[in-house]
Amino acid sequence: MTKSIKILLVEDDPNLGLLLKEYLIAKGHDCTLATDGQKGYDEFVKSDFEFLILDVMMPVKDGFTLAGEIRGIDKQVPILFLTAKSLKEDTLKGFSVGADDYMTKPFSMEELLVRMQAILRRSGLSDDEEVGEYQIGKYYFNFNEQLLKYGEEQQKLTTKENDLLKLLCKNINGVLERNNALKAVWGDDNYFNGRSMDVYIAKLRKYLKQDENVEIVNVHGKGFKLFVK
Repeated sequence: MTKSIKILLVEDDPNLGLLLKEYLIAKGHDCTLATDGQKGYDEFVKSDFEFLILDVMMPVKDGFTLAGEIRGIDKQVPILFLTAKSLKEDTLKGFSVGADDYMTKPFSMEELLVRMQAILRRSGLSDDEEVGEYQIGKYYFNFNEQLLKYGEEQQKLTTKENDLLKLLCKNINGVLERNNALKAVWGDDNYFNGRSMDVYIAKLRKYLKQDENVEIVNVHGKGFKLFVK
C-alpha cells in the first residue's frame, strides 16, 4: 500500500497489539491501538478511520459485537478480523456481521498487508482517493473542511452538522439507525439529544433542498436515510 491510511487496531494481546501497531506505523500508516471492544468503539466514534483490524476474542466486548455496532453507523469502512480459531462457523459469523476478510493466527506481517490491499481495492479506495470527500447528487461535501458546496454556493457546517452528514453519506441509500447516530455524534441516545438531532436533520434538509434528487427521509421506528436518485 503506497497510500497512508488511518487504521484502528483492536487487539487485547498486548504483545501482538504493539507488534502490529509498530509494523503498520513503520509502513507509513497512522495506527491507533485499543485493547478491548469497548475501547475500540470509543476510539472509532472519536475519529475518522479508513480501515479496522479487529480481534474476535476480547474482553468487555468481542469483535463480532463491536463490528455489528460499527456497521450500524458505518456500512462502508473495511473490517478485517483476526482470530485464533479456524472454525467454519466463526468465519461465517464474521462475514455475516460485515467483515471484509478473516485471518487466522499466526500469520505473517506481509500477508496482512496483502490482504489489506486487496480489501481496499475491492472497496474502491484507490491510492489517489482523498478521504472525507463525498458526492451527494449535485452537491459536493468535504468533511475535513466542514463544507457543503452546490455550484458556486458554499455552506459552512457546524461540527455536529458535519458529523451527522458524514454518517448519512457513509450509509447513502441505506438506513442510518437513530440510536447509533446519537451515540456516535452526541455520545448518548437520551430524549434531549434526540430532539437536538431532529433539529440538525431539519437543517441538513434545508441545505440539500436545491437538488430535487436528494432527500433525507425518516424511516419509521428506525432512523434516517439519505436518498439520492
